Amino acid sequence: MEAYLATSSSSSFPLRSLSSSPSPPPYSVEVPKGEAKGGEEESADEKKNKKKARYAFQTRSQVDILDDGYRWRKYGQKAVKNNTFPRSYYRCTHQGCSVKKQVQRLSTDEGVVVTTYEGVHSHPIQKSTDNFENILSQMQIYPPF
Repeated sequence: MEAYLATSSSSSFPLRSLSSSPSPPPYSVEVPKGEAKGGEEESADEKKNKKKARYAFQTRSQVDILDDGYRWRKYGQKAVKNNTFPRSYYRCTHQGCSVKKQVQRLSTDEGVVVTTYEGVHSHPIQKSTDNFENILSQMQIYPPF
């Protein structure tokens, strides 16, 4: 089965090729203030203009929320134009972690859930999962349309 990872730039890559390359750490280490730019602190405008990494996955599932090993708090939901299904917004519950997640079903195929992650977790996985195969068994990943 060929699975794909879709990013916000509308490109897709086979997951198999991603697994052969060195993977990033499961969490990031925060750099203390002032060290990011050689001692200069960033202004509020510079922080606002930085774009966080965004990753979108299309999965075929009967449930909207798949267990990815992290704990999430729902902070919003809104109706989206040209889609009968609402978009739900979640934040990681770990203190100091700013990762957000959006979940929405496709209007063209209600069996497909699009999950978009924004940012990188600043901590290891919170829930213990048997292994990554357990997570993958919950979903079937399809290429973008």
